[in-house]
Amino acid sequence: MRILTLLAVMATPAHAWEFSPTPICTLTHSEGAVDVAVTYDHATALYAISVTGPDGWPAAQAFSIRFDGPRPNTISTTRHVVDGQTLTVTDQGFGNVLDGLEFNSTATAFTQTAVVQVSLDGAQAPVQAFRACVTAPIA
Repeated sequence: MRILTLLAVMATPAHAWEFSPTPICTLTHSEGAVDVAVTYDHATALYAISVTGPDGWPAAQAFSIRFDGPRPNTISTTRHVVDGQTLTVTDQGFGNVLDGLEFNSTATAFTQTAVVQVSLDGAQAPVQAFRACVTAPIA
């Protein structure tokens, strides 16, 4: 019975936050049917966050992301783009987003008619690696 339980746990996909420095600085997380990607491109000096939800993102005037935990914060924008199931925000500064990801326990992305939530467990070290990548251009 223990072996069956172990095999079932091993077959369950990991929901880890991951960092990659190539081809651009990228922080990713998948949890259930939700995918989150944060990128920084040294060539354009632009950050982006993309959130793919299971039901997509209906047209909305504003997009917000709320961070709950020791350093709660809510960030809102009207400069978002929806492409299929993915909502993306691009900007030149992402300090508040990175702080939210690094120092809190959950992130809730939402519009007036859609919402997805992800755990930030295990995000701290990958966010720190992402920050280091952002400050040191990849050759």
